[in-house]
Amino acid sequence: MASMFDFMVLPEGCIANILSFTTPRDACRLSLVSKIFRSAAESDAMWERFLPSDYHSIISRSSPSLLDSYSSKKDLFFRLCDNPIILDDGKKVGFLTSIIHDHYCFCSS
Repeated sequence: MASMFDFMVLPEGCIANILSFTTPRDACRLSLVSKIFRSAAESDAMWERFLPSDYHSIISRSSPSLLDSYSSKKDLFFRLCDNPIILDDGKKVGFLTSIIHDHYCFCSS
């Protein structure tokens, strides 16, 4: 009889890395599986993979600065998805959007 692999023996960082290859929605759903999945799904390392590669630049251009308004990368991700942000002293507005299969990009105009 084949045995099923026990994910609970993996380190949290490994589980976070695995979850980062899913979608934000799936990562949130999988956080309900167990305490270790929940902890992995809350990790900044995992949520950073969902953010655009230039998110540091985006944050530095925001008004008021997003640096003070989020407590985790997960909070930042949802902040960028749910609310347009003002950039470049009010000259642009930007938001995070899913373009293809939950790959995200930041759009501004």
